[in-house]
Amino acid sequence: MKIALPVENNMADSNISPSFGRAPYFLIYDSDTDESIYVNNTAAASQGGAGIKAAQAVIDLGAQALITPRCGENAAQVIKIAGIEMYKSQGLSAAANIAAYKANTLSPLDDIHPGFHNHGNK
Repeated sequence: MKIALPVENNMADSNISPSFGRAPYFLIYDSDTDESIYVNNTAAASQGGAGIKAAQAVIDLGAQALITPRCGENAAQVIKIAGIEMYKSQGLSAAANIAAYKANTLSPLDDIHPGFHNHGNK
């Protein structure tokens, strides 16, 4: 199973990014082969719609689960429609979150926020 995590850098000791859509990289961990790859999140530089673009990237990368601290409602809807399970990350370490996933101790992600659409505009 492929698991996606938004991360701060492309190294084995990476921390989880606080932002799903604007994370610099995605860590794709394959639990069947125990291999990890890091992919640039091209959505991070988007003017708008970064969450939706990031969600599509996760789908395109073949992820079947997403571990993230939070997610915007539009991105969450795309993820859910694709049948990808969403889990709330625990702490900062990507490696610790993968271990928690394997131990089945992560909670489902229910911290879905409205997003930052037109943030500051009335």
